[in-house]
Amino acid sequence: MLIRAVSTRPRTVITVSGLIFALYLALSAAVFDALSLNRYEAPGSESLQVRTALAERFGTGSPNIAVLVTSDSDVDDPDVAAVGKEVTALLAGFPGIGAARSYWTPGAPESLAGRDGTTALVLAWAPGDADLVRGEVLPALDAAIHRQFDDASIRLTLGGADEVFRTVAEQARADFLRAEMIVVPLVLGLLWLVYRRFRVAAATLAVGLYSVAGTLAILRLVSAFTDISTFAANIALVMGIGLGVDYGLFMTYRFREELRRGSDPEQATKDAMRSAGRTILFSGATVAASLAVLFVFPLPFLSSFAYAGIAVVLTAILGSTVFLPAVLRLLGTRVLRRNEGATAVDAGGWARLASRVMRRPVAFGALGLVLLIALGAPAVATEFGAPDDRLLRAGQPVRDMYDTIREEFEAEDADAVYIVAESATDAQIGRFALDVSLVDGIVRVDSATGSFENGALVESAGADRERFRDGDAAYLTALPTSDRLSSDPGGLIADVRGVDHAFPALVGGYPAELVDYRAAVLERLPVVLLLILVVTFVLLFLMTGSVVAPLKASVLNLLSLSVMFGVLVWGFQEGALAPLLGFTPTGVIEPSIPLLMFCVAYGLSMDYEVFLLARIKEDYDLTGDPRASVVRGIGRSAPLIGAAALTLGTSFLVYATSEVTFLQQLGVGMALAVLVDATVIRGILLPAFMRLAGRANWWAPAPMRRLHARIGWHEAVPSAREFQSPA
Repeated sequence: MLIRAVSTRPRTVITVSGLIFALYLALSAAVFDALSLNRYEAPGSESLQVRTALAERFGTGSPNIAVLVTSDSDVDDPDVAAVGKEVTALLAGFPGIGAARSYWTPGAPESLAGRDGTTALVLAWAPGDADLVRGEVLPALDAAIHRQFDDASIRLTLGGADEVFRTVAEQARADFLRAEMIVVPLVLGLLWLVYRRFRVAAATLAVGLYSVAGTLAILRLVSAFTDISTFAANIALVMGIGLGVDYGLFMTYRFREELRRGSDPEQATKDAMRSAGRTILFSGATVAASLAVLFVFPLPFLSSFAYAGIAVVLTAILGSTVFLPAVLRLLGTRVLRRNEGATAVDAGGWARLASRVMRRPVAFGALGLVLLIALGAPAVATEFGAPDDRLLRAGQPVRDMYDTIREEFEAEDADAVYIVAESATDAQIGRFALDVSLVDGIVRVDSATGSFENGALVESAGADRERFRDGDAAYLTALPTSDRLSSDPGGLIADVRGVDHAFPALVGGYPAELVDYRAAVLERLPVVLLLILVVTFVLLFLMTGSVVAPLKASVLNLLSLSVMFGVLVWGFQEGALAPLLGFTPTGVIEPSIPLLMFCVAYGLSMDYEVFLLARIKEDYDLTGDPRASVVRGIGRSAPLIGAAALTLGTSFLVYATSEVTFLQQLGVGMALAVLVDATVIRGILLPAFMRLAGRANWWAPAPMRRLHARIGWHEAVPSAREFQSPA
C-alpha cells in the first residue's frame, strides 16, 4: 500500500512529509532548554551514597562552586581580605547555596591560598541536580558577582566542577550551531559532485535534515520522561545528516539503476522501494541495535546517545523510504546525468580493484592487515581517566582559573575526599584519621578529633568540631595533593578505601565520584562488547543465511575500529594532534566517549556491510559464482559506499574545529573510522577474505539453513540484466 501511494500519489506524500517536518521543527525549537546537564555519577555507587549522607545528615557536601580571588597585592591585605569576606558572605547567603567558606573564614587551612600570596579561594556547596545548579544558581551567581564587585585590582573568577561543565555544555551548543552552518552547504556541495543534479542533491540532503529535526523532536518528547544529555544534540546533527544521506544515496542509486534498465519512473520507484527499502530497513536495524546496547549502562549520559541513535535511524528510514522516493518519482529521468541512458553500469575502478585483489588475495590481505595493525597499535597504551577543565581551550576564564590553581596551589580543597563513618567513637575516628593521613598523596585530614598530617595530630579540634558529627555518625575530609590526584586518582581512592577501620565507612567526594563513574563504565564493557557482537551476528545471519559472513564482518569491523582507538591514543592521549587542533593533552581519555564512538562506528560499519553484502548475495543467488559476484557487488556498491563515507566522514570531521576536546575526539576518530572502513576494509580486506573463503562465505550448518529458510530475510532475486557487465 505504501509503495503504491508513493509511486502513484507522490505530491500527496511530499505534502504530508512536509507537514510532519514542520511538526518536527515546532517540537525541536526548544529542545536545548529541555535537555539535561548530567554529572559524572554512577547510580548506587559508594560515592553517591556519601553525597546523599553528607547532604541529609550533615547539611554539607563536596564543594561544587569556587571563586578564585586574584589581587595585585597580598591576600592578607585588609582591603583584599574585606573583599574576600564579602564574597564569602555573598555565597553563603545566596539562594540555592547550602554552605560556603574561604581562606578568610576563621580557622581555614593555609591550602586555600596560593604559594605567591596573591590568590585565594572561596568554596561553596550547592545542593540539587546539575540542571538546577548549572542552569539557575551559577548564572545568577555570576551576574551577582560581576554586579557587586568591580574593583580592577581584585579579580574574581567563577569556577568549580559544575561551572566547568556548564561552560563545556554552552560551548558544545555553540559548536552545534557552527557545525550546522558548515555541514549543510558542505554536504550539499559533495552531493552535487556525486549526482551532478542539484535537485537530486537537495532532496538527498533534505532526508538528512528531516532526520536531524525528527531526532531533536523525539529527544524533546523523551526528555519529559527521562534525562537526556545536551551532547545528544551534537550526535543528532552528524548522525542525522550522515545516515539520512547514506540511506538517501542508496535509494537514489537504486532508482537510477531501474531507470537505466528501461523502467518508467513509476515502476522504477516501486522496484527501488522494494529492494533498496528493505535493505535500508535491515541496515537501520543493525545501527539501532549497536546503539541500543548503551542502555546496559545505568548512566543518563550514555543512555542519552542510545535514544538519539535510535531516533536518528527511525527518522532517516522514514525520510529515505517515503519522502525521497516520492521526490524521485516526480523528477523521473531528470535524476540521471546527461548522456546517461538505459545502459548497464560500467564496473568502474572499484570493480577493477576488487578483481586485482582477488587475483592475489594473500598479498593484498596481508598488506591491508599490516596497515591497520600499525595504525591501531597505539591503542594498547590506552589510559582511561577523568575529565577536567582541560576539555576547554586555554582562554576560557574557568580554564585559565584552573591553570592558575595547578601552578600556585599545593592542593585544592574542592577535590577533598569525604569519608562518612557510622557508629564510630572519637578515639576510633582519631586513629582512622591518622592512618588516612599516611596515605601517599594525602596532605591533611580534618575530623571531629582534629587535623592530621603525615601521621601526626597538627591541630586539635576547635569550636567547629560539631560540624563533623551527627550523633554516632561522623565525616572526615582528606585533602589530596594535586600531583597524586592528577596522575593516579584511581589509586588514591583505592588506597583511602583500603585503610583499616573498626566501623562502617564510605569514601566519596568529587574525585571518588569520577573514579566510580569510570569503574561503572569499564565494568560493563565486556557485556556491551558481547551484546553488540551477538546482536549484529544474528541480524547478518538473518540477511545472508551464513555463519561465516557475520563472523568475517565482526573481525573486519574490529580491525577498522582499532584504527580509531589508535588515533585517539596517539593524537589525543599522547597529544600528537594538540598543535594542530589546539587542545591540552592530559595523558588519559575519558571512557564514555570511546565507548560511544565504538557503538556508533560499529553500527555504521555494519551499515556499509549490509549494503555491500546485499548486492553480492543478490548476484551469488542468481549466478552461483563466488568470485564474479564479489567483483560485481563491489563494483556496484563501492561508489555508493564511498560517496556515503565521504559525506558522513566530512560531517564528523567538522567537529575537529570544536573548542571541546570531547567533540574533537568524536569528529577525528569517527571520520577516520568511516573512511578506513569504506576504503581499506571494503576495498581490500573484504574481497581478499571472500576470495579465500570461496563458497564457504555462504555456509551454515543444516539446522541453521532450515532456520533461515523459515525466518530469514529473503531479497527478491533481480533480473539477469543487472549482471551483464563483465567482472
